[in-house]
Amino acid sequence: MDTSQSFDFNSASQGVPFGSDSINLEYIFYKIYYYSTHLFNPFAPSTGVGAGLKLFLAIFTIFFIFVIFYCLVRILEIRKKEHEYFHHEIEAYRKRHAEQDRKLAQKEGSLNQRWDVVLQYLFSVNPGDWKLAIIEADAMLEGLMDQLGFKGENLGEKLKSADRDKFKSLTQAWEVHIIRNKIAHEGVEFQLSHHEAKRVVALYEQIFREFGYI
Repeated sequence: MDTSQSFDFNSASQGVPFGSDSINLEYIFYKIYYYSTHLFNPFAPSTGVGAGLKLFLAIFTIFFIFVIFYCLVRILEIRKKEHEYFHHEIEAYRKRHAEQDRKLAQKEGSLNQRWDVVLQYLFSVNPGDWKLAIIEADAMLEGLMDQLGFKGENLGEKLKSADRDKFKSLTQAWEVHIIRNKIAHEGVEFQLSHHEAKRVVALYEQIFREFGYI
């Protein structure tokens, strides 16, 4: 290796940064190296501006580390609170959904049970039960009218207050309700064939299914 090209700090420290012909790059490099090593060397004696700068950097470093630590702690706390919040919301939503499903199941079960009673009466071998099927179905129809918000003292008045645009099966509802009234008023004198009973109950079913009532 050619030693004549090696860097001499001693000679560079005594060089002149600006000559008459060119800039002394070795001198500039030496000064940069000198101040860098003394500024960041904890064992080097510090005086004047260097000592103040070191103190400032030390304080800034400690403060910056504290800020980072504080931010990390806050992030962990926020994530923990978010986890607890979402867990609480999910649990509350699950309970609400389960309660709604339970109420809906109870409602549907109740309606299906009433409709099952209608069908049991309808397919009975006793002709008197066929009339009971229509009476029970008419009672369900009144419950549907209440649910739809139609007002009246009885089913007849509720049918009168019904809007045909909202209740498209109004004609069928009047037809089956009139048959029910004949059964109630005439009793055993009202003649009802099994075929006619099935037709009437089928009309009730059409009305109920239109509104998802069964």
